[in-house]
Amino acid sequence: MSAGEGFEGVLIRHGDRDYDRARADAVWNGRKPQRFPDAVVRAASEEDVPRALSYARSHGLRVSVRSGGHNWSGSPLRDGGLLLDLSGLARCEVDPVPATATVGPAATGQDLVAALAPHGLAFPVGHCPTVAVGGFLLSGGLGWNSRAWGAACADVQEIQAVTADGRTVICSETENSDLFWAARGAGPGFFAVTTRFRLGLHPQPAAIVTTSLTFPVSEVGRVAAWGERTARELPPYVETALVLRASGDPAATPPAGPQIMIGATSFAASREEALASLAPVDACPFAASAESRQAPEPTSFAALHAGAGSLWPPGRRYAADTLWSAETYETQLTRAADAVAHAPSPRSLVLAPVQPVSEEPALLRNMAFSPLGRSYCVSYAIWDDPGADGANDRWLRGVAAATDPSGHGGRYVAEADLEADAARARRAYAPADWDRLQELKARWDPENVFHPYLAP
Repeated sequence: MSAGEGFEGVLIRHGDRDYDRARADAVWNGRKPQRFPDAVVRAASEEDVPRALSYARSHGLRVSVRSGGHNWSGSPLRDGGLLLDLSGLARCEVDPVPATATVGPAATGQDLVAALAPHGLAFPVGHCPTVAVGGFLLSGGLGWNSRAWGAACADVQEIQAVTADGRTVICSETENSDLFWAARGAGPGFFAVTTRFRLGLHPQPAAIVTTSLTFPVSEVGRVAAWGERTARELPPYVETALVLRASGDPAATPPAGPQIMIGATSFAASREEALASLAPVDACPFAASAESRQAPEPTSFAALHAGAGSLWPPGRRYAADTLWSAETYETQLTRAADAVAHAPSPRSLVLAPVQPVSEEPALLRNMAFSPLGRSYCVSYAIWDDPGADGANDRWLRGVAAATDPSGHGGRYVAEADLEADAARARRAYAPADWDRLQELKARWDPENVFHPYLAP
């Protein structure tokens, strides 16, 4: 490990004493891909970023970038090249007037929630509390209350980025607008290093109330059909998700059987409005067959984060894949139900948020991200034993094959199984947007300083 080469942070070369820890720390997932960069630079300041790019160019090294390391495929970890670790850039400054925040790429959702709450402000942060804003915003950002507020990247007003040639530039609707467009959706294929985001904020909802119903998996068709129909009629500030779980209680001995759950959370202006908005869910016509029922109860962003954090704790082994489809949720979840019921790990699940992001044209303007189908689901394999890696990989790809028989469904680049096939990243974008990303990559990074999308 060295603080040489002009870095305020550290340069760690393959073979150095601290290399194995630096490589492992680059991926939040307990499962570490067997890919080995030649060097890691842990940036201690924004000024370290152009220094790192200069070092990479002078040594002929391609660059990958890590902010929080939450990408399930471990995209920042590549063979050869230089891994630029931004986990030290975690600033989070709030300006209550005019309701903006300036954040570094390593600031997490829970950091932002804690900073905004005293000012009565909010932002559609990622559902898992430890997701850093860097990769989340660059990929679009499907966060809490995105059905009302839009993808999180819609609230990015400006970024500061370092380009392949080492220049620090400001990007916005009016300045370097093409790079700004790419920064709102390009994800791990972004061809610059974002060191700072300026975010527009929302008034904090006065009441956040959640409710849920859980049924045996045999009810999947009925629950999914009713759930989708009901969710689409609810106000946009109600977030609804259908969840297929391999086990109702993975810790039980033996584990409880597979289940289908519908959960709804209202981000409302008052408790009365929240309860009224959730009434159609609470009035499910076949609620008597539910295995469990949570009556509407108040919650908070911090509590929602705590619940999500318990589902995805650090240290476990994870694999994930996504699907945007023209099919209904009933069709998709019925296809997935048998695979989930026979998952090798009782912790695995399929999450299907109904309309996970606003489709208002004004909230989808000027960004590489776009929703690519009527329905959206995410399959998560979650396990502990390294010896079960193969079985869980096969399970995940089996679910993908069952729910997307043609193999041509859309993906969400932040959680796609990018190692499954070389076309995965391409299918995360509308065709014209993919072509534009390739053109901009050639313009802003003509010497291919940055690694492209991860592919097998």
